[in-house]
Amino acid sequence: MGWEALSRWGADAERIERLAGGVANDVWSLRVNGQLAVGRLGQRSADDLAWETGLMVHLAQNGMTVPVPIPTTDGALFADGLVVMTYLEGVSPETADDWRRVAETLRQLHDLTRDWPQRPGWKSSTDLLTARSGTRINLDAMPAEAVERCRAAWARLVGRPRSVVHGDPNPRNIRITADRVALIDWDEAHVDASDLDLNLPHNGANHPSDVRDLVYQASAAWEAAVCWRDAHAEAQLALVRPV
Repeated sequence: MGWEALSRWGADAERIERLAGGVANDVWSLRVNGQLAVGRLGQRSADDLAWETGLMVHLAQNGMTVPVPIPTTDGALFADGLVVMTYLEGVSPETADDWRRVAETLRQLHDLTRDWPQRPGWKSSTDLLTARSGTRINLDAMPAEAVERCRAAWARLVGRPRSVVHGDPNPRNIRITADRVALIDWDEAHVDASDLDLNLPHNGANHPSDVRDLVYQASAAWEAAVCWRDAHAEAQLALVRPV
């Protein structure tokens, strides 16, 4: 149905301008009920969007600053692939102190979602020790030696704490103000080893050297597999040690 679905949010709901950063989705600033908002239109299934919007509501109700789904006029949290969310102000993290605050916020996410069900269709890094595919990952498309290296990195995550991970906590997806850290763009969120969220600049998570190496290797392997086979994926694979 496309952006025609925006009418479900009221006759005066309108698009303003396309926002940068959307890869798998079409992302726009909107005006809904006279307020600035963000709309994301993509190809995710209804089950997938129900998982994501349900997570957003849960996190907001438990004190985290996240984009909150704005319901349609009949109360639905999404419609025909379109999600409309609150707009969040802020700047991207830069300093070591900023990244320590980001790590604290990510750990709050992890603590709030220890028993959360897996996102429909997704596989975690440790699931992929035996599985061949899940959502955007297809290990059959990678050379056997690359798969072996990635799996060796992920095997080190077995037994580590699991939770929902944001999945892409890069500076573009973080909005900091003086009194809070907001995480935006939850399109890559799923249940996995919590460590995968904590490969942060300036060692923001304050890992000792052995844990930092584990996190660095597993995160690079994940990025290589998710993005295979673009230049970024190949650069990330180069960071994963040969077996």
